[in-house]
Amino acid sequence: MPPVAGRSLLPPSRLPTLLDPRIDQPITRRMRMRLAVLILGILVLGIVAGAAPYEALATEPASAPAAAPATIVLSVDARDLNQRIFAVHEQLPVQPGPLTLLFPQWLPGNHSPTGPLAQLGGLRFSVGGQTIEWKRDTVDVFAFHLDIPDRAHTLDAEFQFLSPVEEKEGRITVTQDIVGVQWNTVVLYPQGPAARDIPVAASVHLPAGWEYGTSLHTRNRSPDDVVQFEPVSLEELVDSPLFAGRHYRRIDLDPGARVPVYLNVVADRAADLAATPEQIAAHRKLVQQAYKLYGSHHYTHYEFLLALTDEFGRIGLEHHQSSENSQNPSYFTEWAKTAPGHDLLAHEFTHSWDGKFRRPADLATPNFNVPMQDSLLWVYEGQTQYWGYVLAARSGLMPIDMVRDAIAATAAAYDQRDGRSWRALQDTTNDPIINRRRPLGWLSWQRSEDYYSEGQLIWLDADSLIRERSGGKHSLDDFARAFFGVDDGQIGPKTYRFEDVVATLNAVLPYDWATFLRTRLDGHGPGAPLDGLARNGWKLVFSDKPTDYFKGQEELRKQTDYTYSIGLSLDKDAKIASVQWNGPAFKAGATVGATLLAINGRAYKADLLKAVIGEAKTDRNPIDLLLKTDDRYATVHVDYHGGLRYPRLERLPDTADRLTEILTARP
Repeated sequence: MPPVAGRSLLPPSRLPTLLDPRIDQPITRRMRMRLAVLILGILVLGIVAGAAPYEALATEPASAPAAAPATIVLSVDARDLNQRIFAVHEQLPVQPGPLTLLFPQWLPGNHSPTGPLAQLGGLRFSVGGQTIEWKRDTVDVFAFHLDIPDRAHTLDAEFQFLSPVEEKEGRITVTQDIVGVQWNTVVLYPQGPAARDIPVAASVHLPAGWEYGTSLHTRNRSPDDVVQFEPVSLEELVDSPLFAGRHYRRIDLDPGARVPVYLNVVADRAADLAATPEQIAAHRKLVQQAYKLYGSHHYTHYEFLLALTDEFGRIGLEHHQSSENSQNPSYFTEWAKTAPGHDLLAHEFTHSWDGKFRRPADLATPNFNVPMQDSLLWVYEGQTQYWGYVLAARSGLMPIDMVRDAIAATAAAYDQRDGRSWRALQDTTNDPIINRRRPLGWLSWQRSEDYYSEGQLIWLDADSLIRERSGGKHSLDDFARAFFGVDDGQIGPKTYRFEDVVATLNAVLPYDWATFLRTRLDGHGPGAPLDGLARNGWKLVFSDKPTDYFKGQEELRKQTDYTYSIGLSLDKDAKIASVQWNGPAFKAGATVGATLLAINGRAYKADLLKAVIGEAKTDRNPIDLLLKTDDRYATVHVDYHGGLRYPRLERLPDTADRLTEILTARP
């Protein structure tokens, strides 16, 4: 167990005894001097630990304290595109005796112990060509124990990272055209020192002629495409992934800036890299609107990594000086059609301030095998979700009316989340650990990571309250600048707790913010926190026609959504993807996974189902759905007569339109 931050490595009651010449063993003056120096060093280490930002009271597997090691040399061969295998060679400085090496388990941004250990294969160790046997810890399976022989100072490790080849195996990181290197998947590190104290010199062997993007600084690229990077700490390495591609484009998003920002795009096809000047201008405006919001930056340069693909695994993952993102191949070429997903880059960019720089104290752990705690994800992710949509609107990545429609969809989804009756929003911050983003059969009842989008509604509510009570003089923009915009240029994390959030809100507008937040985080409704809509001059309504945003989301998810009418959604194969708890389809006995074959005795077609739902407003007979589950057939009778219903926002008469003001670009 490492020392808890702020505590001495030795209990105070024992410190005088070691220096006392009256103890019952012969100690010379020289020995006492050496002990004094030793204890002074221990006290200094304890003070440094107490000043460090890692405030979470977490533990790791028992091990003797280790000194900061010399540089690890890490080499990754990423050229096997057919079998999708990374070959890894690692040289670790060692000392004779017992050694424990760790494979990263708790991954920042994932908020969970999701290190892909199952993809590690062929693990072998050697010293001077002599094989060293290893044993896996039977409790902590991410730990490997070795015994280093006398006079050994370098340990060689060889293994492979076996990228999934199908989505059911995990996220695909290698295709014929794109490679993604997440360094946590290809590194082992010694137990003991903090990740920020372990230096690593990494290199990657790329396919011939491929280009790449990463926040790491390149030291050298050889004629045979071995790229060597400047040494960094293990903490920074894991926080600096790489995208490489056969088809690559690099776009300067802040030309001439002292602190550059780039968009690195890889794609399945060269044609997908085509971006119009107007599209590039919107991405550049995102950078400027973020600076107007936060008034600071916390990176030496920033690299958006964007994959336009149907083959490379989907991702949206924040890092301090970069982010991993993927979009449909038609992101640029069908700009209007893909607009409902254009908040992604704004969301991940915001994380450089919210989550990476300002970091919840219980997420700031010393290495990647100390458990994280997720109690403040409603700030980390919830407020980021809010600013992601706001910045998408202010930059022009999404039209303002589409962002309003997105807010309507979120408000409707969480206002009808029956799971709130038994499970508070605060508890959903545990979901990354509980469920690890696996599909859920009864999402509206079980709840999932609701701190994202219901958190967004809480922050919309807070913004509207500040604007209303201050007469428009203050807003959540002021909180963003005061909380996330401090210490301009600082890279390292600045941690916070619940009390710090409340204090900053009170500095913007005096109010009982602790109660405001806890009521919404710990309460059970009824309904979602929608007061912010009314204070901003809007209300949630339903109509029989979907908004462009709603239709776009259906296309992106390849689903048709009848959640607010008969209470289910269908995937592209007519399989039930979700059933609304206590909705009409639920009460009739429909379940997730069943395939819809017929409606009122006629073969299923999407247009037919929509027509039947509309006609049921005047037809009092139930809607008969023939379902196939495994090898069983059954007809369920859905007693619903409310017609098609899709969420949208409607203006409240004689009220100020604060929502449009929130979404309008700052001059």
